Amino acid sequence: MRLIPLLILSSPFFFAQNIAQKLDAATKNLLSSTPAYAANLSFYVADEGGNFIYEYRGNQGLSSASTQKIFTAAAVLETLGTNYQYTTTASYSGNINNGNLSGNLFVTSNGDPTLGSWRYEGYKPENFKQKFLDALKQKGISKISGDLVLDDSYFDSQTIPGGWPWNDLGNYYGAGVWGLNWRENQFDIIMNGKEMKNLNVDLPNVKWINDVKTGGSSDQSLVFTAPFSEVAIINGTLPAKSVTVSGSMPNPPLTLGSEIKNWLKESGIDFKGKVTSTSMQRINGETIQNAPKNSILLEYKSPTLDKIVFWFLRKSVNFYGETFVKTLAKEKKNEGSFDAGIAYLKEFWKAKGINPAMINFADGSGLSPQNYVSARAEVQSLLWSRKQPWFNEFFDGFPVQGNGMKMKSGTMKDTKSFAGYHTSKDGKKYVFAIIINNYQSSNLSDALYKVLNVLK
Repeated sequence: MRLIPLLILSSPFFFAQNIAQKLDAATKNLLSSTPAYAANLSFYVADEGGNFIYEYRGNQGLSSASTQKIFTAAAVLETLGTNYQYTTTASYSGNINNGNLSGNLFVTSNGDPTLGSWRYEGYKPENFKQKFLDALKQKGISKISGDLVLDDSYFDSQTIPGGWPWNDLGNYYGAGVWGLNWRENQFDIIMNGKEMKNLNVDLPNVKWINDVKTGGSSDQSLVFTAPFSEVAIINGTLPAKSVTVSGSMPNPPLTLGSEIKNWLKESGIDFKGKVTSTSMQRINGETIQNAPKNSILLEYKSPTLDKIVFWFLRKSVNFYGETFVKTLAKEKKNEGSFDAGIAYLKEFWKAKGINPAMINFADGSGLSPQNYVSARAEVQSLLWSRKQPWFNEFFDGFPVQGNGMKMKSGTMKDTKSFAGYHTSKDGKKYVFAIIINNYQSSNLSDALYKVLNVLK
């Protein structure tokens, strides 16, 4: 009779031991495979209470790719709150007399990453356009005698985090961060084979070098641009049919300015001035003209932060992550730089109990190969996030992966990671992260699914 309660009390231990044994067998099977000959793996599993289940080099820092976004998303939700909104402002200098604005028209922002985005109903380019023109109409403006100045000075002038590879910068997922962003700083080219047919937006002053070749059945092209550059290159191969290739704008404020100039023309507002930005004024050695704090025409609010974080995690938008880093820097350190934002992220997670040696961040999105994060640190961040009042909004952004588990993924060349939460069919709740580097195969996801499926 005495043995029965002993067995009941011991059953959780035996259950955990059994799961650990199965995870260990699956992990060893993965690492014994040919593609893993020179691979590094960090794997950590806990239960919902934070109790240890299994690890394989859980403290080892590896390039985690986009699972690093969980750190940025949680920090920005906690620091700024789910209802935080960015603001874009239109204002003017001079006076308005008889419909004539005898001064400059300004547009500025505190870095709204959603301005002109296509992802949010009611916040698309046409919505901003209509509110902008309505604001001019309400003031009776029919002529602008001065210039259109895009004030992008809210953040510093470094638009790309240090360490990003050159062959990423020109592609849509390598878009930089300005103080004034537009259309997620992304442009689309309609390509017909190797012929450039059309761009969806104007890229002022940009000249193209087209080295595309026709071949294959999928998009294997690369776009090369750099911030403020007036030269862009597209190369690689494209199928002999119509394909849309997406790149990163070299100068988003000027692209927005070009669109606004067209809006003014379409609506019959006489404008013959030039389009410029505070960045271009600085580059050209001109007097910098910042937007006035008064004489406001329009204050345009972004969607709330919880909705932005949803898309940040669901579609893994690198641009959002880097904007968050600069926003945190500006809000908490009064310095809109990547360095200040990364320093804040490290301080934030150290204060939550994570060993700083396990969170060697280089950016906010995971794109830089200079990032080093451990699986244990990712699990610790997930466990902390699970206790926060915004957890449901956070977790809602996690996609369902190919094996049916809802988890954030990360992908770079020969690198794959997953991090998330899972309830097994027998009701056990797990928190986990797995990262593999230098696994030389095309089916990285399937390889890790075989390990993670043990938790199902």
